Amino acid sequence: MSQSPASPPPLTADQIRRHLLRADEVARRAMSLGRHPFGALLVAPDGETVLAEQGNIDTVHHAEATLARTVSLNYPASYLWQCTLVTTFEPCAMCTGTIYWANIGHIVYGASEEALLALTGNHAENPTLSLPCREVMARGQKPVRITGPVAELADALVDTHRNFWQR
Repeated sequence: MSQSPASPPPLTADQIRRHLLRADEVARRAMSLGRHPFGALLVAPDGETVLAEQGNIDTVHHAEATLARTVSLNYPASYLWQCTLVTTFEPCAMCTGTIYWANIGHIVYGASEEALLALTGNHAENPTLSLPCREVMARGQKPVRITGPVAELADALVDTHRNFWQR
C-alpha cells in the first residue's frame, strides 16, 4: 500500500462505551479460562458490527495481536483500514506493531499501560514495556488514529484486573 486511504470514520462516544464494555466481557471470559484478562474486538466501518473478538491466550499471544493476525487473513487491507480495533488496555509494542502491519486504521483503548503497570508491578507474567502505542505508531508511515484512554470507563476496566495479578 503506497498511500493510505482516508482514515476510518470516528466512533461516537456511545459506540466506544458499548464496545469497550463488550471487550471487557471478552476479557472476563479469558480470565475464567485461566488466561490474562484482556479482550479485543474488531469493529466494522459502520461502527456497530463486531467482526471478531479475541481474549488473551498467553504472554506471547495477546488478544490484540492474535485478533489482528486472524483478521488480516480474512479481510483485505483496504477494508481493515476502515475498521477499528477496540481493546480494554493500551496495546503493547508487539500488539501495536501487529495492528500497524495488519493495516487496521483506528485503535480505541480503555485504560493506559501506566494503569496496567500500577496493577501488575514487576509481575513475571506481564513485564510491561514503557512504550506508549502512540509513540510506536509515530514511527510508522501510516496515520493510524488512536483514541484512549477513555477516562469514564478506565476504572471499570481496571477493576477486572484488580485481584488477578495478586494471585
